[in-house]
Amino acid sequence: MPLITRRNLIKASAVAGAYGAGMAIAGRFGLAEAAPEPRILAARKTEAQIIEGPPTRDIMTWGDGGLPPILRMPRGKPYAARLSNNLDEPTTIHWHGLRIDNKMDGVPFITQPYVYTGDNFDYVFTPPDAGTFWYHPHCNTLTQMGHGMTGVLVVEDPSDPVFDAEVVLNLRDWRLGSDGQFIAPFRPRDAAKAGTYGTIRTANWQQEPKYDAPAGGLIRLRIVVTDVTRIFSLKMEGADATVIAIDGNPVPKRFPLDLLQIGPGQRLDLAVRMPDGEGAVATLEDIRGTTPKVIASLRATGQSLKRDIGDLGALAENPVPKADLSSAEAIPLVLSATAENAAVESICGTLGYSFWAINKVPWPGDTSDPTAPLAELKLGKSYVFNLENVTPHAHPIHLHGMSFTVISSSTREVVPLVSDTYLVQPDEKVQLAFVADNPGDWVLHCHIIEHQKTGMTSYVRVV
Repeated sequence: MPLITRRNLIKASAVAGAYGAGMAIAGRFGLAEAAPEPRILAARKTEAQIIEGPPTRDIMTWGDGGLPPILRMPRGKPYAARLSNNLDEPTTIHWHGLRIDNKMDGVPFITQPYVYTGDNFDYVFTPPDAGTFWYHPHCNTLTQMGHGMTGVLVVEDPSDPVFDAEVVLNLRDWRLGSDGQFIAPFRPRDAAKAGTYGTIRTANWQQEPKYDAPAGGLIRLRIVVTDVTRIFSLKMEGADATVIAIDGNPVPKRFPLDLLQIGPGQRLDLAVRMPDGEGAVATLEDIRGTTPKVIASLRATGQSLKRDIGDLGALAENPVPKADLSSAEAIPLVLSATAENAAVESICGTLGYSFWAINKVPWPGDTSDPTAPLAELKLGKSYVFNLENVTPHAHPIHLHGMSFTVISSSTREVVPLVSDTYLVQPDEKVQLAFVADNPGDWVLHCHIIEHQKTGMTSYVRVV
């Protein structure tokens, strides 16, 4: 149930605190504590009711079926999850946005082996940052993610301000025919452009869901774009909404949600001040494209709590190191199309094309012999990605294992947001500064999955 009340959150926190006491594991960013019992995430096929009519077959998810569970964990405490693969193909789990040990990152051949049918893999890590994140496979991603395997992950901080309720929205499309069954996951002509859009748009696997929330209350609305293609332009009607965090990190200065564009892989935390009147409705809309689309609605219930958004305390900053720009080394990254057309065989699936490249090199696929890293970085040193998009399409570029700060753009004024995913606009040049504080091989790729799978992928090595 995506609506979380303050009482339920307090209960959950108490249980989590009792559960984690006295347990231990050595976390990359935390003290050694005993490892808790793992949360079982059983990957499986099922069916679900996405549209009216017969249920959709060949849904992929974790657990008992339906929407993947929202995983909640406290910041700075060890967490364990056991992937049990009941699919008829290999899979893994990537913890999108978490700065954790490289061996837990879930990328086949780069950080771990495939998890084959019938096998298990234990992920154990200590999340250093609070905020809204998500998890998904990094194997046969277009199919597995497109068939449902995208879940929300929330890292909680006990010092966070108190809200009257919380609503979590997992935004994603489905490529379904009129009979409710899956159709081809992509069209090559679209993969070579902006990507292939789904036919059915959902939030939490529902079309235009409605949730009740306390009238006059402050609601924490956590929005995660887990779609494989769609970029959203979001606005709120019927209530005041304030942006408090982007991609898991508090914004330097809060601002109203007039209109904000976020792409696949990105997250948005809003403080929504509900209307005072019983039954009044606030709607979250996507106005990208020719026709505005209602994503989800909140209906005010009960007597007004008369909360004031100005009384909402600050979110604690995450301990992301700040780059030293005076000594930072520049790394050029050019996002471009490629004329090559070469299929690479892969257990994790190939689309059979290479339309895209980073620094003129298209990624060869999920192979045991990937291309050389874009750069070898020294542990603890500061760097700046000089990222240039020479294509006519936007690309949400995601860096695994580390976070960067946006310091400049050639097309717009930027604020120094801390993030792991940046939506690079057509013909934009942007500078992203970071400290190479996490050793290992870290993937960098476009999160429009067709772009990722047809070449716009690489990695950096931190030693």
